[in-house]
Amino acid sequence: MCPMSYNAYGTKCRGDPCGRPVFMGENMSDTPNTTAQHNHTNRLINETSPYLLQHAHNPVDWYPWGKEALQIARSEDKPILLSVGYSACHWCHVMERESFENEEIAAIMNQHFVSIKVDREERPDIDAIYMQAVQALTQQGGWPMTVFLTPDGRPFFGGTYFPPRDRQYGQQRMPGLPRILLSMADAYKNRREDIEEQATQIADYLKQRSGSPFRLKSGSPAVEMPLELLDTASQALASEFDPTHGGFGHAPKFPNTMSLELLLRVHLHRRADEIASQAARPELEIVETSLQSMANGGIYDHLGGGFHRYSVDAQWLVPHFEKMLYDNALLSRVYLHTYLVTGNPFYRRIVEETLDYVVCEMTSPMGGFYSTQDADSEGEEGKFFVWTPAEIEAALSPGDAALFMQYYDVTRQGNFEGKNILHVDQDLEKVAHSVQLTAKRMQDSLEQSRQQLFKVREQRVKPGRDEKILTSWNGLMLRSFAEAARYLNRPDYLQVAINNAEFLLSELRAEGRLLRTYKDGRARLNGYLEDYTFLADGLLALYEASFNPRWFTGARGLMDEAIKLFADAQNGGFFDTGSDHEALISRPKDIMDNATPAGNSVAADVLLRLAAFTGDESYRQRADDYLRPIAEIMAQHPQAFGHVLAALDFAISPVKEFAIIGNLDEADTQSLLEVINRRYLPNSVLACALPGDNAAIKAVPLLADRPLKDGKATAYVCQNFACQAPVNTPEALEKLV
Repeated sequence: MCPMSYNAYGTKCRGDPCGRPVFMGENMSDTPNTTAQHNHTNRLINETSPYLLQHAHNPVDWYPWGKEALQIARSEDKPILLSVGYSACHWCHVMERESFENEEIAAIMNQHFVSIKVDREERPDIDAIYMQAVQALTQQGGWPMTVFLTPDGRPFFGGTYFPPRDRQYGQQRMPGLPRILLSMADAYKNRREDIEEQATQIADYLKQRSGSPFRLKSGSPAVEMPLELLDTASQALASEFDPTHGGFGHAPKFPNTMSLELLLRVHLHRRADEIASQAARPELEIVETSLQSMANGGIYDHLGGGFHRYSVDAQWLVPHFEKMLYDNALLSRVYLHTYLVTGNPFYRRIVEETLDYVVCEMTSPMGGFYSTQDADSEGEEGKFFVWTPAEIEAALSPGDAALFMQYYDVTRQGNFEGKNILHVDQDLEKVAHSVQLTAKRMQDSLEQSRQQLFKVREQRVKPGRDEKILTSWNGLMLRSFAEAARYLNRPDYLQVAINNAEFLLSELRAEGRLLRTYKDGRARLNGYLEDYTFLADGLLALYEASFNPRWFTGARGLMDEAIKLFADAQNGGFFDTGSDHEALISRPKDIMDNATPAGNSVAADVLLRLAAFTGDESYRQRADDYLRPIAEIMAQHPQAFGHVLAALDFAISPVKEFAIIGNLDEADTQSLLEVINRRYLPNSVLACALPGDNAAIKAVPLLADRPLKDGKATAYVCQNFACQAPVNTPEALEKLV
């Protein structure tokens, strides 16, 4: 049996201790076998996206989005069939197998349309524009997304999944893709005026959406932004809270980490008596109930660590099994912050197991983070993750197997297609008492069993992995590793973060421009707003964990570039695409937080923190101009604005500015930093440098004019444009914090 292994960072990796390939099986390959014989090969063979490469041997004459496809559509006067999906999308794979590998359906597509395939993770601009169109046309959206466009890119019809033939679902009859294709081709040929009118109306709608003004009209009274707005948001979230299972609303349930982060902040304000009104339900109760339910549920991988995408039920039991990098970045962060607030080691364990999963399974040799791990293996969703009692009994001793199955509710009938998703629905001490064991003995048995079953699971065919490296998602995970390194005193996590930052800044920049995606040695596509802001956000966190001014300078430089490339000078805020981007039918400008924060939300947060570090009021003013006109709307709809409400909190709350002067290798400096780093202080910034380090002081103005006091490490604390007298003992700093 192979022992527990360690990776290059010193982090424990349960996986791959025997040197086997991490991903096995023919269906796991990201890159097509170009030596194999295929009946068809289309233009997608030259792409790097695993999702696009999966379609490279379809009989459909696919094009990637680009000038060639659009020019052919115009010259041949053919409508465009735009298909958008992503690698971990289950129904995207279903539609490919059913329709895009079907010779007859492909022949219809090739005869009547210019077919374009897009990876939504590579091209969020294309995805955002045409998803708005589909939602306007059908009142719903999702992936795979199927949209019909005029040759100049205006949408006139759209939907999501279409079956290969007409199907009856209950009372609803769903038309098959061939019927849709022939109907659209006929309409384009014989009812062109109707198509043009529809396309023009939708295009006008999309342009109006992207140009909606945010800036207050001249002469309008300034909108107040009191702390009570956060209470309004808290009350709205409390009304949606599920007190039994945690989370918000009903099935399907998503983690909604940004709302939980906001509630943690409101809890801190209420604890400090800064919000006078009574909470509808204590914010910390909502956060803890939700986090404990998720971590005990089937949405969490109890053997390998990390979270699946979402739960199809209200109990967090049955997940959609793909693992997304961004989910695990945001979830590890909210568990970390809750650990700092409560001191409960349960939350720390989840943080470390989740980040260890990312190190071991989702980190490239060069330091970049991969995008997703699929839900399916061997053609079945969840097969890699589920268990039967017989499998567990074959791997463990009879006593350990019985304990494990009792604690993780493994039964003969199962809870998922006759098998079992591991989950916890009873207290460990109660189970231990029922079998006459101490809690410690029970914990030891479960841990040994988890390790053994993990090794057994590693022999299975793993789900596929999308190994493209996206700058924005990497920025999210960079911040999470940097914060965990800082707050948990994990130098191995710090090294992960440093390696990631160095990789991104060296491999995803070209000709002065940040790039979007990296795969197989190729970086491509100009970065979007979220790429710039998420990476800047991660670099700021890395600076506060390491105090290397290089990372602060990098963050500030990225935001300065973002202002030049993306700022909406007329209406405030930022566009999602740069001023040098290709012309599309509209210039998207997303303000709502979704599965990931909006680029505008992170921009506001980073601008405010840069203002605190530098004293440059232009950063603060730009954030304020964005936040003020939408503050009340955000508070009324907090689930759509969780991250930007956190930025609003920073904007309207007293911000503590900590500057530590001292040697990081000396105990007196570390003792001062420990006072700060054992607390969750979201509305604060932290800088540190050696006395006389002119390069650091020049890079981070907060450090200027901060001499040592009595020759010892010294802490300066400022708030509301006033600074306290410097201190150099932990006891004195405690009083100021």
